[in-house]
Amino acid sequence: MVTDTEFIRESIGQGCAMLSDGEFVIDRLVKYVGNGRIRWHVEFRGHRVEFTTGQLKKQPTFRRKMLEQASVLPPQRTGANYRRWAIDLRKNAIELPWRDRPVDAGFAIDRLVGHGDDRWTVEYQGKAIKFTTTKLRRQTSFRKRMLLKAKVLPPQLDPVAYRKWADWLIQNATEAAPQAGDAVMTEKSWLDDLPELAGWQSDAPFEGE
Repeated sequence: MVTDTEFIRESIGQGCAMLSDGEFVIDRLVKYVGNGRIRWHVEFRGHRVEFTTGQLKKQPTFRRKMLEQASVLPPQRTGANYRRWAIDLRKNAIELPWRDRPVDAGFAIDRLVGHGDDRWTVEYQGKAIKFTTTKLRRQTSFRKRMLLKAKVLPPQLDPVAYRKWADWLIQNATEAAPQAGDAVMTEKSWLDDLPELAGWQSDAPFEGE
């Protein structure tokens, strides 16, 4: 198990920068509120690093995440000094609704489950989101439905890259165990709970679609 000190030394050796007080000035802190949770995004020199409130309050966690994701090591402060700094930072945060939270480059679903008859369930962080094959293959529909049902907006991919990703998901999908009543479920009944998808085909597509 690599210790924090070993990790820091290795990272610095690979080109990460150790910053002093005067050098470490974040661009802004954004507080995303809603959906029963709060996330903080520290924006620093083009990097956006996400924290929970607990992670932001703990200096070791804060320094390590900044080192991992922004390749910089913030200065080491005394405990009381760091707590005051973190409080001031949170007081001056810009507050935005959760739905406006930027996409996470590390977005990854847990798995795709196939139910037959072009029906699929995307499992993501404890949620099961239903799709037909057509809706799953259309990036606009996939991103909007994930935002609506899971409160996360997947990153925008190049259309060709998205099609390859969707094809890979389908090829590696898990098959659901058959259940009584599945045979009589029509596509219409499957889509009865997706009224928000109506008309999406005529929507102006996202850039790159």
